[in-house]
Formats: sequence, C-alpha cells, structure tokens
Amino acid sequence: MQYREAGVDIDRANSVVRGIAGLAKPTWGPAVLSEIGSFGGLFDARALGPDAVLVASMDGVGTKLAVARLAGRWEGVGEDLVNHSVNDILVQGGRPLFFLDYVGAGQLERDAVLGMVRGMARACAAHGCALLGGETAEMPGTYAKGDYDLVGCIVGVARRDQLLTGDRVEAGDEVWGLPSTGLHTNGYSLARRALLDGGDLDPAAVHPALGVSVLDALLAVHRPYLEPLWPLVQDRRIHALAHITGGGFVDNIPRVLPAGTAVEIDRRAWTVPPIFHLIQERSGADDAEMARVFNLGIGMIVLLAPGDAPALAARCPDAKRLGQVVRGDRTVRLHP
Repeated sequence: MQYREAGVDIDRANSVVRGIAGLAKPTWGPAVLSEIGSFGGLFDARALGPDAVLVASMDGVGTKLAVARLAGRWEGVGEDLVNHSVNDILVQGGRPLFFLDYVGAGQLERDAVLGMVRGMARACAAHGCALLGGETAEMPGTYAKGDYDLVGCIVGVARRDQLLTGDRVEAGDEVWGLPSTGLHTNGYSLARRALLDGGDLDPAAVHPALGVSVLDALLAVHRPYLEPLWPLVQDRRIHALAHITGGGFVDNIPRVLPAGTAVEIDRRAWTVPPIFHLIQERSGADDAEMARVFNLGIGMIVLLAPGDAPALAARCPDAKRLGQVVRGDRTVRLHP
C-alpha cells in the first residue's frame, strides 16, 4: 500500500506549496531572510527599536469555512483571517510584521487552498505584513473530504509607550463604534442553522430583505481597521480599543475596562444591518443572545476623551457615537 492510497498525495501537496510560494513572496520585504520550504521563517528584528514590544495573536475563521465551501468561494476567508488577526493586535497598539497560516484538509484541493492563500496574500500586502510561511496538512480521517480548517498566527510590534492596556480609560470618556461589514468571522454556527439548514431559502438568490444573496451577506469580508485608526494610536488619542468578535459587546468591551468603570451604550445610536434581523427572525434568538453572539453591525469599539472625538470622526466618517464610560463594575449596559 502506498501513502497515496491511504489518502495523502505528497506530489499534490508539493504542487500546492509551490503555488503558495508564488503568492507569498510578493508580500516580503528586506526583513524576510528565509525562503518558502524552510523549516521556519526568519525575520530581521534589528530595526524594531530598543523600546519595541512584540504583539502576537492566533485565531481562525470558524464555520464560515462551511459557507465558503457551499459557495465555492475561498479567497474571502483568507482575507478574513488576516484582517481579523490584524484587528486583534491593533487593539493592543500593535502593527503587523508577519503572518503564518495553517490549512488542514482531508484532501488538499489546489484551487481551494490557493484561493485561501491568495486572499491572505492580498490582505497581508494591504497591511504591509509579510506572509512568512505556514503549514498545509492533508489528514484524511481527521477531516472529511472537502472540509478545511484555516488558522493563522500574526506577530506585530508596538512601541512600549503606545501600548493600549485600558489603563487610560476613565469615566467621562466617549464610546464610539466603527461599522462592521456583516458577521465578520463570528456566529456562523447559529447563522448557518437559521439561514441554510432549513432548505426553504435559496442561498444564491437575492433576498428581498438583504438586497443581496444570503451567501453574499454571509461571506462579506471582515473589515480591517488598522489604516484609519493607526495615526490616532500613534498620537495616543485613543484610550482603548475593543474588537467585537465572539462574545459581542458584553464580553469584549470589559476586557479593556479598568476597575471602577463601566460602559453605557444606546442601542438606538446605529442601525443594525438586515442580516442580523433575518437571523434573529428565523432563529428565535432573543436580544440578549444576539448581542452576545454577533457584532450587530459594530466591528470595533473606540474609547477616547471627548476632545479627541473630532479627530476620530475625521479619520472614520462612518463612526457612530454609541455612549460613554461611567463609574461601575466593568460591565456593559445596553439601553434601551
């Protein structure tokens, strides 16, 4: 018996890796010292500075992959993974240096894998981030044929005096929200059950409540916030940022609140996009559940002094003032 007969084709995997190399190399700058195919990636850290702090994060895109598989559209989830990761280190004051990915599958299909990597490379290039390397794993029995797992690790750098730790947040600060482009990368297990499992909706047809198809709405690419917010991070105008991912407002905002503070948010301050109303209508989830599972149209929370709000509005014209920081017990109060 040969390895290929057991479900793993080394030649096919090597062909995929050669395709990945052609996508990754254009994202490299002079700080990348290794080649695709090395046992590890090398990155020259000499220019980072004596007060530099490395910021790292790892995440995946969850069951959004199942929607990508249904649609046969893979590039968007590659962009999602990078953009999500970039946002996760931005909230601590970090700017990306390099990115590593893991693609696991029951059988590596060239078009699917290269589609994901093409999306990752495009997002990395947009953020000045090197796609330094990764792993493609063909594991029949662990993954079913056609199934994929996509995970990424990002490493960035922050100046020690620009770190966002939440220690500058105080009562009287304003709470602003930047709109999302949809679900981003969270809540898909509930969304898929509500919208795709019943069989009564054509996911590829334009839905009248959405103006686009269900697939288009679910596969909207996760919005990155680095470019508009970075100058405000550098100028220390921002007191804290919270990336609204799994856990929604109620679990993510308290992660950046110091003791003795809380946040009050007026739910009438923004319009919840129709995709969330459709999910709630078809799932029967109550308002509290929706606010904990989904971002409800707000992908990033910005906490800053009232005097710095005009600078935020100038950089982010679509930002919405949602509420304020008050004295309290590190909770989020949604009104009404």
